[in-house]
Amino acid sequence: MKKFFAGFIFGIVLVPVVLYLYFLSGRAPVAAIDPPLPLERLYAGTAIKARINREMPKSVPLQADTGTYLAGADIYKHYCGGCHGLINRPEPPFVKGLSPPPPQLLEPGSMVTDDPPGETFWKVKNGIRLSGMPTFQTALSEEQMWQVSVLLANADKLPDVVKQDLTFVPPATPAPSTPAPTK
Repeated sequence: MKKFFAGFIFGIVLVPVVLYLYFLSGRAPVAAIDPPLPLERLYAGTAIKARINREMPKSVPLQADTGTYLAGADIYKHYCGGCHGLINRPEPPFVKGLSPPPPQLLEPGSMVTDDPPGETFWKVKNGIRLSGMPTFQTALSEEQMWQVSVLLANADKLPDVVKQDLTFVPPATPAPSTPAPTK
């Protein structure tokens, strides 16, 4: 029994020391292009889901109507669309370098419409550590965070006027300039 306890104590001390030395060696995958550590996604995913489920608001203080959607669309275009995309906009090159890559929230199949608005609100308000998702509680009011959350929760059934507002319009190509006449 003494050997078991000695091995147990040795394991409790040895494992953290080995992990510390591994991280100290500079070999840990910390670059955005590195694959995640074994079990990293499992631990991070479990922790974020548990925290959100515990803290997310259960009731929504706004109506899901065209006015809310349009207000949410304006916020989305200015604060979210750069990373999470607009309708018919090609994914910007910088998004491909983010780890994990941000979901393109307005593309069919990538929408967060299966998330309750309270979950999206929590993510907008608090951000998600080590993911590139910032907190917006210092940039947006509670009402604005709810507006964009209600918009995203209903992204698959938005009225045409809102879809049109969220559709990317490529910039007009300037006409070629004529060379200045030579004297």
